[in-house]
Amino acid sequence: MATTLGAFVAGGIAACGAVTATHPFETVKIRMQLQGELQEKGLQPRMYRGPIHGVSVIVRNEGVRGIYRGIGAAYIYQMILNGCRLGFYEPIRQTITSSIFTDKTTQSLGVNIFAGASSGILGAAAGSPFFLVKTRLQSFSPFAPVGTQHAYKNAVDGMRQIYKGEGAKGLYRGVGAAMVRTGFGSSVQLPTYFFAKRRLVKHLGMDEGPALHLASSTASGFVVCCVMHPPDTIMSRMYNQNGNLYQGVFDCLAKTVKTEGLLAIYKGFLPHLARILPHTILTLSLAEQTNKLMRKFENKVLPANIKDQV
Repeated sequence: MATTLGAFVAGGIAACGAVTATHPFETVKIRMQLQGELQEKGLQPRMYRGPIHGVSVIVRNEGVRGIYRGIGAAYIYQMILNGCRLGFYEPIRQTITSSIFTDKTTQSLGVNIFAGASSGILGAAAGSPFFLVKTRLQSFSPFAPVGTQHAYKNAVDGMRQIYKGEGAKGLYRGVGAAMVRTGFGSSVQLPTYFFAKRRLVKHLGMDEGPALHLASSTASGFVVCCVMHPPDTIMSRMYNQNGNLYQGVFDCLAKTVKTEGLLAIYKGFLPHLARILPHTILTLSLAEQTNKLMRKFENKVLPANIKDQV
């Protein structure tokens, strides 16, 4: 890895490249998670039936602009989240490993999971207001509305309206659900990526390069989606409400399962998988490349003693 600052920048840049390609499926996922909210099965509308159908419905009624609602807030959130996730993962892992083992390069699955979850939770807490606004922008539709509708002009207007109406507390509505969701995803993303990478090198003899990064990222993305989707559904609903539906994470989970059934927490799974697989592949693969560029840049501009301290 580059220095902590270098890894933060590299991770943020990589994530922005990934989110540009996968944002449409994120919009569909959120709308599928919200459709039929707290309605019994027989009464639930099905305006969005899957990733491809959802994209076609939105583009047909709202144009390309509709499918990319909230992209500005998504960029900022991804810079913060993945900057923290990729920037703090290695320092946290090395600190804990060196306090337990004599060699800080020792690989421990438990330590890796803790480091991944911790770095992700830090990023989720810091970027929560941007994800809140992004979710509300993406859920808004004048043609096929689902859930609570918020008529924000853009992310800045959304932030202004929320702060004006609810104060700083409103901007951090649902932050607990976001931390749980990201903690789940981050605890498995990097550990499964590096685990798959080591196994592919050891058992299949794959060499360092794009093919290895692609295969490792695919394995990581699938595991992340399976683990993260239930808390992701809860987070989307917590973010999109005005505070009148759910009192907290467990209240939201209980009401959703009681009213809509257990499978309701897996609404939008297919568009989530369609988003997270290429997103994880692009983020981690691009992070490998941007991290190398950052190391080259730092080697040119930073003295050795400064790099060791950063």
